[in-house]
Parts: sequence; structure tokens; C-alpha cells
Amino acid sequence: MSNAPSSFGRRWILYTLVAGVFAGGVWYFGIRKVAPTVSAGSPWRSNSMAPTPVRAVPTTKQDLAVHLRAIGTVAPVNTVTVRSRVEGQLLQVAFTEGQEVVAGQLLAEIDPTPYRLRLAQMEGQLRQSESQARTAQNDLERFKQLHAQTLISSQQLEGQQALVSERLGVLAAEQAQVEDARRQLAYTRIEAPIAGRLGLRQVDAGNLVRPGEAGGLVVITQTRPISVMFTIPELDLQKVIEPLRAGEVLTVEAWDRGENVVLATGALRTVDNQIDLATGTLRLKAEFPNTDERLFPNQFVNVRLRVRTLKDTIVIPAVGVQFGSRGPYAFVVGAENKVAVRDLVLGPVDGAMQAVIKGISPGELVVTEGVDRLREGRPVTIISGESAPPLPPAPPAAPGSGKGAPDGTKKKKKSGA
Repeated sequence: MSNAPSSFGRRWILYTLVAGVFAGGVWYFGIRKVAPTVSAGSPWRSNSMAPTPVRAVPTTKQDLAVHLRAIGTVAPVNTVTVRSRVEGQLLQVAFTEGQEVVAGQLLAEIDPTPYRLRLAQMEGQLRQSESQARTAQNDLERFKQLHAQTLISSQQLEGQQALVSERLGVLAAEQAQVEDARRQLAYTRIEAPIAGRLGLRQVDAGNLVRPGEAGGLVVITQTRPISVMFTIPELDLQKVIEPLRAGEVLTVEAWDRGENVVLATGALRTVDNQIDLATGTLRLKAEFPNTDERLFPNQFVNVRLRVRTLKDTIVIPAVGVQFGSRGPYAFVVGAENKVAVRDLVLGPVDGAMQAVIKGISPGELVVTEGVDRLREGRPVTIISGESAPPLPPAPPAAPGSGKGAPDGTKKKKKSGA
């Protein structure tokens, strides 16, 4: 019984030691903060003044074209569906699909035999009417002489005059029928009404064709010149209307879908007479010579409409302009290769170039790459070439602290088993 209290005391001491070791482990591994060891010369320190590699370009003073950009659709100036104007069997098709034709060129021919026969019939009736009219006219002359000699009455003379007028009316009608028969015969030759490029053939030779068939024979599209239809917002209306009414020729460029290649250059021809209420846009039409036929009907293109040109303006790359709570600004490399922050007053932008009205002078170096590591007065090293600016060298490992990680944090040592 005397050993019971001593045994209980030893257990209590053992439990206390285990709890203390557990609490110490939690504090050491979970709560304690280990300050990272950073060398004094590390460029990753916030107060480091090591030069930062950047890429910079000088500002220039030049003319800057101001463009309005839109998406347009290529439309032919004229599109004609060639149809037959008379009924008959199609004897021949005289064109090749996709062929370029000129106005008046033979495209197809319909059997002319029925129309030649009708023309011959009308011409025969015309000759008969001409003979009857001449006979009536000669009789009228004799009636006039007899009436002058009072050998016939005035009633007989007036009857002969009416007969002559009747014969002349029949003659005029016969002449019109002959002209109509000639026209019908001429329509058996189907010719191109305009110059352009042919599409796919819709009817083969041997088929019976009729006037007014929906599909027609073939479609001709005029591709030289060619038009591009596009829209601009209502807010940009005055930028276009004012120079257009002043007689200026506004240049229009058609670019491919990726805006990498200029397909054609033309001029603005006209604007619509009203704004679309549903979209708040105005339709415009530009015309292109399209001599190389790089523009194709119904093709989608990117349109750049030049509305004005700024003369001798300061221009910098648009990537060099930064935006913050203070407004637009840029990092400018000054004396001793240290950067300074310049507040800018911006003008129009055209693609990759930005016009600057105030805040920078020609010839100053504007940082275009590496701005995320800059601040006022930071020294920089200007690099050249196409490669991106390299990062500062990694800090050397502190003695006894293990190798430094790329993110600047200290790696934990592996504890022994």
C-alpha cells in the first residue's frame, strides 16, 4: 500500500513531460515565424537600388493618321441574274463557269427557228399592207382630180380619204409586229448585260427555258471595281461628314481577318441618309479598284477609314502608356539612367502608336517593357534585341540556411528520422 502514492506520482510526472514535449513541438513547427535570410546585396529587397533591365524607345515627332475601325462586307457594284426573255429549247451554252466576260458577249443561244418563221410571216403581212396602202393612196389622188372636175361627189372623196387612213393604220400595226418579231428573234441570243465574273451554270443545254425562271441561267457579279459596306457609331458621324462635305477624299483600307495584310486600298464613296435606330450606327460605302481581285463578294474584312492626319505630333508606342489612379503616365529614362514618372495628356491612338499632346518631349526614352519592377528614381539598364528583359540574379544562399528558392523564401531543412 505504501508504493501506491509513489507510483501515482511517477505517472503524473510522465504525463506532464509528454504534454510539455507536445506543446513545444506545436510551437516550434507551427507557431514560430522564421525570418527569411536575405543577403544585403539581393535585388529582391524592397530597398534595393540594383539596375533593372528594361527596354525603351525614343519618342518621335511625325505625322499620325487617325483611323476609324470597323468590320465590313464586300459587295459587288452590280449583280445580274441572267434569264431568258423568250421561251424555247436551249441549244448551246457558250460560257465557262467562273469566266470573266464583257458586256455584249454571247452566253447562250435558244432555238431561233420558231421566231424566224414568225418574223417571215410578219414581214409578208407588212408587204401586203404596204401594197394596199399604196393602192388606196393612188386612188385618192384620182378621186381628188375627179372631184375637182365635179365628176364625183364630196362624199365619195371623203370615203376614199378614210380608206387611206385605215390602210396606213394597218401598215403601222404591221410594222410594229415585224419589229416585235425581230426583237423576239434577237432574244434567242442571250448576251451578258454587264462585264463581270460568271458564277455556276444553273441550266444545261437541251433544257426548255422560259422567261421569269427564278434561278436563271447564270449570275454575273461585277468585281472590278467592287464595294465594301460597313458601319460606324453615331458618335463618329461628324468625323466623317465634315471632311466628306468639304470635298476631301477619305482613304479606306481593307485588311484581312487577322489585320496582318492590307488587301486593297480605296476611297469612301457615300454614306447612308439615316441612322439605324436599332443599332445607333450609320452605313457607309467604300469603293476599291480591285484590279488583282483580292476582294471577293460577301467576304468579311477589317476596315480602316482615315478621317484625318495629325501633323508633327509626338508619338510613342501605345504599350509604353500606363494607367493608374493619377491618370495616364509613362516611365521616362532620364539622367544617370534613372526613371521618372511623367503624367501624360493623350491624343488619338492608331494601332500600336499613341499621340501625346502634353507631358513628354521628342527624343526622350520611354520604357516599353519591364515597367512592373519600376518606381520613381529607380536605376535601369537599357537592353536591346528581341528577347525579354532578364530578371535580376537570384540572391546567394546565406551560410547555414540552405539554397535559396526561386521565390525568395527559405527552404526548410529535413529533420532527421
